[in-house]
Amino acid sequence: MRRTSARYKSAGVAVAAATAMLLSATAATSSGAAENTGNTGGAAAAAAGPVGFGAATTGGAGGTTVTVSSTSAFVAAVQSSAPTIVRVSGTISLSSMTKVASNKTIVGVGTAGRITGYGLNISNVSNVIVQNLTFTGSRDDAINVQYSTNVWIDHNDISGARDGALDIKRASDRITVSWNRTHDQDKNMLLGHDDGNGAEDIGKLRVTYVHNWFDGTNQRNPRVRFGNPVHVLNNYFSDIGSYGVASTENAGVLVEGNYFENTDDPYHRGEGDSGDGSLVARNNHFVNSGSGEAGGSVAGIPYSYSADSASSVKSIVTAGAGVGRI
Repeated sequence: MRRTSARYKSAGVAVAAATAMLLSATAATSSGAAENTGNTGGAAAAAAGPVGFGAATTGGAGGTTVTVSSTSAFVAAVQSSAPTIVRVSGTISLSSMTKVASNKTIVGVGTAGRITGYGLNISNVSNVIVQNLTFTGSRDDAINVQYSTNVWIDHNDISGARDGALDIKRASDRITVSWNRTHDQDKNMLLGHDDGNGAEDIGKLRVTYVHNWFDGTNQRNPRVRFGNPVHVLNNYFSDIGSYGVASTENAGVLVEGNYFENTDDPYHRGEGDSGDGSLVARNNHFVNSGSGEAGGSVAGIPYSYSADSASSVKSIVTAGAGVGRI
């Protein structure tokens, strides 16, 4: 069983025209109130759709589109009971973790959409997209997902969260995390919050992490409990401090086609007081990095996908991850 300690170290894009149309379709109101721009239809929900476990996520497609530039308008829009595409133009300063209702797409306008102060709480809901937003300086998590299904976290820039950049826990399932850049972050992406939560989490916590840029993040890239399979596919790991991927508590993680650079410990089994999980490593690329520790077996990936060559992942991901790239 591998044991590590946390050592803080600061430090061809496949998108569809639908998002570009959405981002240019309306302008923010000068008052900062939500502007109702009518029914957008399904095509304008977001990019073509997520790869992997979150593939069924459609967010606010088919609902109305509103553009917000004030905190009060933002909170009202994301907590509306109706399907809604919420376009964020400007900086939204949150005073607490803010609940998001089901059937929502929350998408930044160009590079202008920013969330600061606290983050988003996607809890006890389904069908949520969070896309093209910059999250900075949350006093808690930047994004927390719990008891939720069909979630797509895509093309965001996340840094400086006091707790986690993106935590997924408590029986959440069918989620895709794609094209995000995380940086200046100690605890990055946690999947499964506690060794004692197996009764809720076993058979759930199925997540696809694809085309993300883990840029100098220290640990939890991701740290996995119970989920099987979890697919870590075609991500770029650069200058990782403590470790990259950890599989614990009987999780099953497939680490496939990733590019590891300046990462002494790319992946291992067990972490802290958590017991080993299984980890299968396939077709990864290493530059000035360790070789990683694999072992055990992982459940088959139940969806079709096409993996990029690992040696090309750095150029693909750095060109496409983060905000303003859709």
